Amino acid sequence: MASYLQIADDEKGHELDLFCVPRHYENDLDKVIIPHGLIMDRTERLARDIIRDMGGHHIVALCVLKGGYKFFADLLDYIKALNQNSDKSVPLTVDFIRVKSYCNDKSTNNVKVIGGDELSSLSGKNVLIVEDIVETGRTMQTLLSLLSECNPKMVKVVSLLVKRTPRSSGYRPDYIGFEVPDAFLVGYALDYNEYFRDLSHICILNDQAKEKYKV
Repeated sequence: MASYLQIADDEKGHELDLFCVPRHYENDLDKVIIPHGLIMDRTERLARDIIRDMGGHHIVALCVLKGGYKFFADLLDYIKALNQNSDKSVPLTVDFIRVKSYCNDKSTNNVKVIGGDELSSLSGKNVLIVEDIVETGRTMQTLLSLLSECNPKMVKVVSLLVKRTPRSSGYRPDYIGFEVPDAFLVGYALDYNEYFRDLSHICILNDQAKEKYKV
């Protein structure tokens, strides 16, 4: 079972004025729940665990866009550092797919996979899917079902965040950074209708901002 750092439901978080937060977002956030430095430390450990488990094979790292791009880049930087500074190294190539399942702050049952016709190139490969957040798990289960049709040799999933929610299907990734409360989180490339990707820390969005940026 994947180990992770749990952020409790009653976690008080951190006041915004203790961190560097873009001024245009100062009135949109309740608190900082995971500071950037903690994200980076946890990501470094995930890289080490992945190399330990998959290090004997060429890995194709599959980034789930858009939210996963920041975590993907930082995770691969740590894997690259491990490759350069240890006796055990692994060839690493990258690919990208876009998955969309949100409208405003709600996860929908309609999962759209863009780029799925290119998954056939992953046949016989060892695939590491890199995701930003798993909420209900249905999005990832849809992607894994599509991927299984292409007969990869191995598939592992790493997600920076897993949300505790009664809407969960029960799916859990192989590697988890943090387990988080059932709140709408933004920052570190997590967005709300494309806003907040330029925020370094993971924060809780307030209700006024949900209305302000609603489409």
